[in-house]
Amino acid sequence: MRIITAIDIIEGKCVRLSKGDYNTKKIYNENPLEVAKEFEAHGIEYLHLVDLDGAKSKHIVNHKVLEQIASRTSLKIDFGGGLKTDDDLRIAFESGANQITGGSIAVKDPEIFTSWLQKFGTDKIILGADAHHEKIAVSGWLEESDKELIPFIQEYQKEGITYVICTDISKDGMLQGPSFELYQRILSQTDQLKLIASGGISAFDELPKLAEIGCEGTIIGKAIYENKISLKQLEEFVLSKT
Repeated sequence: MRIITAIDIIEGKCVRLSKGDYNTKKIYNENPLEVAKEFEAHGIEYLHLVDLDGAKSKHIVNHKVLEQIASRTSLKIDFGGGLKTDDDLRIAFESGANQITGGSIAVKDPEIFTSWLQKFGTDKIILGADAHHEKIAVSGWLEESDKELIPFIQEYQKEGITYVICTDISKDGMLQGPSFELYQRILSQTDQLKLIASGGISAFDELPKLAEIGCEGTIIGKAIYENKISLKQLEEFVLSKT
């Protein structure tokens, strides 16, 4: 299982929110590159970089931060937040993203999202399936749609999607543990899905459980920033899998 560390960006700074609420913003570092370099120094290979300004304004905003991290570390970056047009994707990929994550766009404009799958290939495009009470949430989690989580994933599997990041919003940033049962259910009802667990990771011993369920990766953010999981522990976990 891949360990994917997370950096969320508002106004160029490394922040975390709770349950996606912008009013709960906590700044952890003024310099995201510094954070990324620290992750890299501990053997981390993957970074989940979220442009929260982009999510709010519905177009890419913090691509300079992406460019800086991509050009000055060897981290493989998946980038999301406000990607709505072909131009947004062009900027993201030109700025150094290895993959992009589309969430709201996959709900609101399935045609354009499907065209990205065809244009860039399924290895480059991740479906962001963020859910509240198993209903898909959009627009930086400010709105809930009427789409049911598992059928939504299944529909996109028919279009060729293989990577899915699933965040249980009720767990996000709460440090109360991830949605093991939900991930188990998703994996039992889908085939050959590369499911990336996100939200609620609070302790190191949750990681082997997620691996056991069959998650392809897990995104860890607040647990690192709040010193619930150390980078040393993650380094050892990554080494033990190589």
